[in-house]
Amino acid sequence: MDNLLEIKNLNLFFKGDKQEYQALYDLNLSFEKGKVHAIVGESGCGKTMTVMSVLGLIPKTAYIKSGEILFSGENVLEYKASEMRNLRGNRISLIPQDPMTSLNPLYTIENQLVEAVQAHIKVNKRHALRKVKEVLALVKIPNIENILKSYPHELSGGMKQRVLIAMALLGNSELIIADEPTTALDVTIQKQIMDLILEIQRELNVTVILISHDLALISNYADTVTVMYAGHVVEKADAKEFLSNVKHPYSMALLNSLPSANTGAVLKVISGIPPSLNEKIDGCKFHPRCQYAEAGLCDIESPKLEEKCKSHWCACYKVSGCL
Repeated sequence: MDNLLEIKNLNLFFKGDKQEYQALYDLNLSFEKGKVHAIVGESGCGKTMTVMSVLGLIPKTAYIKSGEILFSGENVLEYKASEMRNLRGNRISLIPQDPMTSLNPLYTIENQLVEAVQAHIKVNKRHALRKVKEVLALVKIPNIENILKSYPHELSGGMKQRVLIAMALLGNSELIIADEPTTALDVTIQKQIMDLILEIQRELNVTVILISHDLALISNYADTVTVMYAGHVVEKADAKEFLSNVKHPYSMALLNSLPSANTGAVLKVISGIPPSLNEKIDGCKFHPRCQYAEAGLCDIESPKLEEKCKSHWCACYKVSGCL
């Protein structure tokens, strides 16, 4: 297995007025080259903060206390600011969360894409524009000349997202991070965008990290699934194994909360709300919301992430091995 990216024992904290709050706990993740890796969980679980750590774009109030982030074997946490700027946009690209607000409304699409090329490659505007048109064709944008002269507000949400995908491909990206790439798009456009990302991933053999809260979406596109809760990885496995043999109670609750094809079925919800950073919970962070929690066990010490089956990891005292 050839891993492009490895996160080892990552601990991230936020500085408060009088104390600090931990947001990521001993994260250990690996991302194989040429695969689509999904990270899922409710808002606030730490999935976006994890990938922002890879990009070196964490908030000023946050800091990484310990751990390593190895990209092609090099610890990017030791990079200088100039080295990180060279890495971002060239070898690692980001498709941001909201296509409606991620483009500058004051500049045309051409201005923004040409600038993105010239920020990383020393070429004149003519060569940069040629590169832009090649990438826009790759993401299947029609009427390229018209789109280039347009301002963001003149484009639909789906077209904006295609432009952002094109922007992510302007460098020589080995890793593309797609942070909720279908936010605010209708279901039909969501499928078009995800099909496009998958097609590009296969054609260019790049690695994709897909951030989402939508298990129904990732079930059709991911090769591996990592479930996060309150800054912890609670389950990770190959996608097929995960969906056929889900183990952690939180993962089960996420799957059970999906709308059913049976229109008469009652929609199941997860009781309670995710904990805030300043909320102290002993033991498993999920135990206050878990129907299987056992007093004197789950509320004492946080369970370790263990391999319950071959390549299927889970952090839960109540989960046994393979079926």
